[in-house]
Amino acid sequence: MRIILLGAPGSGKGTQAKRLMKDREIPQISTGDMLRAAVASGTEFGQKAKAIMDAGQLVSDDIMIGIIRERIAEPDAENGFILDGFPRTSQQASDLEALLAELDKPLDAAVLLDVDFSVLMKRLTGRRTCSLTGKLLNVYFSPQEELDAVTEAGGELIQREDDNEDTISSRLDVYREQTEPVIEFYRERDALKTVQAEGSVDEVYERLLAALD
Repeated sequence: MRIILLGAPGSGKGTQAKRLMKDREIPQISTGDMLRAAVASGTEFGQKAKAIMDAGQLVSDDIMIGIIRERIAEPDAENGFILDGFPRTSQQASDLEALLAELDKPLDAAVLLDVDFSVLMKRLTGRRTCSLTGKLLNVYFSPQEELDAVTEAGGELIQREDDNEDTISSRLDVYREQTEPVIEFYRERDALKTVQAEGSVDEVYERLLAALD
């Protein structure tokens, strides 16, 4: 199974990818992780990426495609992969399509985890961390007794500085601007599967499996 996971920040891509990775025994290939691993291992494209990043510049699409080529050639990706965080633009999607055609490893699907933006705002701006245990909670979605238990135990519910409404709105605007053309790219190729990603983790996972099967 070779799939791309698409979805806005807060849509649950990471959570669902980890479950799918375990069940299907295929790797989740995250752009950031892949880039760091390539640099650390000193691969051909990793060395090129390091030189660019050391100069304070952005890694180009052709180097990212080279790093993806190296990564999916590794033994753990023989039976497939879950690509997360790439492609982010239509050009990257086109370059990836050409690479996978060359390798005779076409995508099975691009899966969009679809969540209403008003729900995403609550998921992201409502995130809190218990100062005592480090447990992640949400002021909108966690049971009230769990929230009360933190303060009753003498702890605090801490909000990350960048989880404010202005920052989250900007992140979602960037996602909408960059990724919506990618969604359309795969829709035009009849390769897009949309999964309604509101509800519990288990409910969303069941919908994801149904879409893939």
